[in-house]
Amino acid sequence: MPIADIGIPFNPNLVAGGSFSLSWHGLLSFVGVAAAIWMVGRAAVKGNLDQDLVYNTAIFGIVGGIIGARLVHVFDNWDIYGDDPGRIIAIWSGGIGLWGGILGGWLGGAAYAWFAKAPVGKFMDIAAPAMFVGQSVGRIGDIINGEHWSRALDAGWGWYFTHPSSPGRFGAERFFGNPERAVHPTVVYEIIWNMIGLVLITKLKGRLRPDGAIWMVYLTWYSVGRFSIQYLRLDDVKFWGLQEAHIIAILVLAFTVPYMIMKVRWKNGVIGADLSGGGDKRSANQRKRDRRREQAQG
Repeated sequence: MPIADIGIPFNPNLVAGGSFSLSWHGLLSFVGVAAAIWMVGRAAVKGNLDQDLVYNTAIFGIVGGIIGARLVHVFDNWDIYGDDPGRIIAIWSGGIGLWGGILGGWLGGAAYAWFAKAPVGKFMDIAAPAMFVGQSVGRIGDIINGEHWSRALDAGWGWYFTHPSSPGRFGAERFFGNPERAVHPTVVYEIIWNMIGLVLITKLKGRLRPDGAIWMVYLTWYSVGRFSIQYLRLDDVKFWGLQEAHIIAILVLAFTVPYMIMKVRWKNGVIGADLSGGGDKRSANQRKRDRRREQAQG
């Protein structure tokens, strides 16, 4: 048994009765979205951006995120929803795929900003820190709900779920034959990874170009962490030992990593090779001489 095993006693539903139920995950996902919008609004003020345009973009991002999050969850659990299609729209009862929320929100918000002739890259960059915070708040709802079945833990620390309605309890019974078997707290791992990423992109703020570079760092960081942590979860394997979240992370990295290599630069130099043929072509010595000249003139 783990050195420390923590019992999670919560009822996954805040409200349950009749045909309507409201899960903690659903409520805290809403709180996470609200926190993200508040952060984006503050960043817009500091960046002298059009607040109305920022909030309009956020609305389209939210709509796209909700649709994407639900679709990813439904596709991953089609054995459930295929037999009862009416449950597909019952998003208030829980059941969303975070990857779908991220990518759907990005596409929805970026599409609106592009058509509105807004600075899409700047909007993406101010959204990146807010995404880390909003995701982490929503993940607290996962803890209370007992979602995301995880591998058993024999060392370190773990948790188990004691409420009879907790999905985590069902999962432990299904996989290990013991409803109170301690398992990896994978949600906590992800929250910690997100907070490290938040510090990273905060440090990089204002240091990278072009606009949108911070968003690409955010996507890359989250993809690497999610891919790694996903091996501790017991979601359905699609092929080659990969779960749905693995596959999406690989596809995202296949886009962000080449983009960062070819496009992303330090504002006073270059990150990686300039495969696009542009960028600062001065030698290192020439750049040093130019900086000394600028300092002398300043």
